[in-house]
Amino acid sequence: MNPWEIAGYAFGALSLLLLVGVPVGFAMAMVGAAGIAAVLGPMPALALLGQIPVSNTMSYELSVVPMFILMGTFIARSGIAADLYAACNGFVGHRRGGLAIATILACGGFAAVCGSAIATAATFSKVSYPSMLRYGYHRGLASAAICAGGTLGILIPPSVIMVIYGIMTGTDVAKLFIAGIAPGILAIALYAVTVRLLVQRDPAAGPAGARAAWPERLRLLSRVGPVVALFALIMGGLYRGVFTATEAAGVGACGAFVFSAIRGTMSPRDFMDCAAETARLSASLFLILIGALLFSNLMNFAGFPRALQEFVTAFGVQPYVVIAAICALYVVLGTFFEELSMILLTVPIFFPIVTALGFDPIWFGIVIVMVVELGLISPPVGMNLFVVQSTLALPAGLLFRWIVPFVAADVLRLALIVAFPAISLTLPRWMG
Repeated sequence: MNPWEIAGYAFGALSLLLLVGVPVGFAMAMVGAAGIAAVLGPMPALALLGQIPVSNTMSYELSVVPMFILMGTFIARSGIAADLYAACNGFVGHRRGGLAIATILACGGFAAVCGSAIATAATFSKVSYPSMLRYGYHRGLASAAICAGGTLGILIPPSVIMVIYGIMTGTDVAKLFIAGIAPGILAIALYAVTVRLLVQRDPAAGPAGARAAWPERLRLLSRVGPVVALFALIMGGLYRGVFTATEAAGVGACGAFVFSAIRGTMSPRDFMDCAAETARLSASLFLILIGALLFSNLMNFAGFPRALQEFVTAFGVQPYVVIAAICALYVVLGTFFEELSMILLTVPIFFPIVTALGFDPIWFGIVIVMVVELGLISPPVGMNLFVVQSTLALPAGLLFRWIVPFVAADVLRLALIVAFPAISLTLPRWMG
């Protein structure tokens, strides 16, 4: 069989397994192992099935993943999400749509110490949604703001997705983190503009809240000062080359533990709960990683990435047309894959093509993360939509109608980053 036939059968089998409810990590591992056995024989398949879990779970570079997850669990346990929302609300909540904008700002702050889009959306469904309803916000606007703000969890550093991308492609993780700052700020700004446009069209959807006095604002701001300092320590250390991304993860986890202990939210039982949650999340991520590596090995042995690259070269497809096609595919995948699975499954296929076309790997990493964000809030079944809808028990149609303007904002941001790569590449270039 030629590479296209093998890839067609592999993706067809994977889709079938996912449709019948097989977890994505097991599905990719089963298809990958069976495909390698068919292409190379059963013994090479068994050898890879034994080597890949051991060699990759023992990797020093991947130790950054559980460290950042542990940092996120410590911070989540500290109750900082509520404090971030209160601080942002104190500054902008008195304006129309201000509570929704405060939610987006707080999601950005929480993303700086969490690194997960789904966790960010789930957290603020509990933190900010009741407050917005209490002030008379439309359920659609409140829930859509949470969905959109939650996607910042994988763009604003530190991001587990960026770490995985950097390790898989050999791209500097510190530069990826720095590259995500400007697009993250742009995302917050565009989401805030979207909220303002929505409340101008329908003022009753986002009424103004109470105005906080300046002493109260400063008091609320002081509550989140340590988290800002922790973020500055991590990013400053990476930017100045004081420590590597792996060391930064350790520093972040230690700082988050100290911060939680000082706030009195880290009892021995809490510590054990955080450790257990980190172990569960890390195990699930590594399971997906192992399955994706088996599947990508099948694609490599079949020669599919090379065949795809030759196809693009032979037909003289314009580079930006290739990028547009990849972006469109990610939006489709985002309707039934979570973010890590998409990255692990597709980057080994697309990365050689993109670099061969002359694109910067750091820029492509940011583009991939933003397209994954777009897929997370794209109807009908983007993962963030599913999380917020199930958490808040909302009608699907209501959430879909209100999320469309935020999807349009993401499309605009993606177009700006693609058209002007300097937005994401200027800060990494200053690093030297």
